[in-house]
Amino acid sequence: MPLAQNPLSVEVELPREDVALITVDGYLDVDTATEFQAHLANQLHHGRRHFLLDLSSVPFMDSSGMNIILRVYQETRKTEGSVHVISPTPAVRRILDLTGVSITVPISESVDEALTRVDAGPEHPEEPGGQSI
Repeated sequence: MPLAQNPLSVEVELPREDVALITVDGYLDVDTATEFQAHLANQLHHGRRHFLLDLSSVPFMDSSGMNIILRVYQETRKTEGSVHVISPTPAVRRILDLTGVSITVPISESVDEALTRVDAGPEHPEEPGGQSI
């Protein structure tokens, strides 16, 4: 079985019981998105409600990576959790801005800033009628 052309490295740390810091290194694309999704699903399964996604070492992300970020965002909303992107590279930030994801998912410059946002509570309250944004 051939290796992915641009392998992905995913590291998980737990700064708090309900917070997972996911550090991603490499291309986040159709070839590597499944691995990224598996790490997030595992943390959801173990009760993590807040996800800090460090994308500072991701030179490229396509719609596959973006869709996974949006899916985990939707899942965390069910448990009053949150998703925060930390220090995206300029190319990834551009994708997040152009698609509007950065409006929904907060972007922080550091882990400490993201943890402060977790402590502050939800930035995007639910719309009337209980429907998430």
